[in-house]
Amino acid sequence: MCAYAPAGADLIARAWRAEDLGQLFTDASVRLHRMLPFEAAVWRAADPVTALVAAPVRTEHIGGKHCAAYWESELLDEDVNRFRELARSVSPAASLRISTEDRPGRSACYRYFMQPLGLGDELRVVLRAGNRPWGLVSLFRERGSRPFSQADTELVAALSTPLGRAVRAHLQSGSGEPADAEPDGPGLLLFDADGALTGYNDEARQWLAQMPRQPTVPNPSAIALPSWVIGAVAQARAIATERDHGPARVRVRTRGGRWLVCHASCVRTSAGETGQTALVIEPAARSDIASILAAAHQLSSRELEITRLITRGVPTQDIAAQLFISPHTVRDHIKAIFDKTAVHSRGALVAKFHSACAAPERE
Repeated sequence: MCAYAPAGADLIARAWRAEDLGQLFTDASVRLHRMLPFEAAVWRAADPVTALVAAPVRTEHIGGKHCAAYWESELLDEDVNRFRELARSVSPAASLRISTEDRPGRSACYRYFMQPLGLGDELRVVLRAGNRPWGLVSLFRERGSRPFSQADTELVAALSTPLGRAVRAHLQSGSGEPADAEPDGPGLLLFDADGALTGYNDEARQWLAQMPRQPTVPNPSAIALPSWVIGAVAQARAIATERDHGPARVRVRTRGGRWLVCHASCVRTSAGETGQTALVIEPAARSDIASILAAAHQLSSRELEITRLITRGVPTQDIAAQLFISPHTVRDHIKAIFDKTAVHSRGALVAKFHSACAAPERE
């Protein structure tokens, strides 16, 4: 961390001490601004499996009404520095001006989102931990301001992993707010071919009301749409038009700590054209939660399989028989699982996983 100490070291330390993820984003943005000036910013949690925007989201000097233009540029157009590509690249950070050789008009995001807002450059960074994306950050400078430099890019790239680890830890812990009464069934939202909301059920409104407070996209209806809904719908449209491949699926956590899964898909008209997009919000199945937990603790597929059997009370000998491996190999896997999840017994492991899967099992 010598590239940004001591200010960067203080930023990371405070990130770990934050009360929740929203406070982490607030504190990190304030301290990063002292190191690296910017005029606007967006901090987002990410689904570590699909790299889609999740919750919460913090915006600074950018209104929610512009969210749709941003994600349509990101997911429906051939754009520069896409988050999914940065999540897999050698460096998790990139600036628009440098990447386009000072020709930002090559970017759909610049043309449809930044230029109308008077923004001249964007510095993106994916907060990565365990080779997974846990946060997506955009820093903006206005037109006429000095563009982000290579040194700026290297600074935020150096912060990516330590901040990613802190975000991952906060996503695992959830919030301490009391849980509200849950809706009786899945929430359903319908969007037209242009991504505009056309209908929803009461359950959708109730589920969305339980999400962390964050900027929403204004629309004529009585329901406010957060960024992760807009992003999932845009991803579904990208898949339907063969611009991308799936899934249009994102896991989010309510203020009470309940994991939800949001999945979107486009329907076809009778003529085979892309029609409405349906988005469903419902409690996450254990399989969905397991994929998040596996990413959070860097469990291999075999380790996750053994963890599931342990949480069901299956003894070592029976695990070995079911998986056609030796009991000694099972014990080696269990030791690795304990090390990665920071527990020292089967009981503690079961408690850790059951706390994340506190709701009745849905498969």
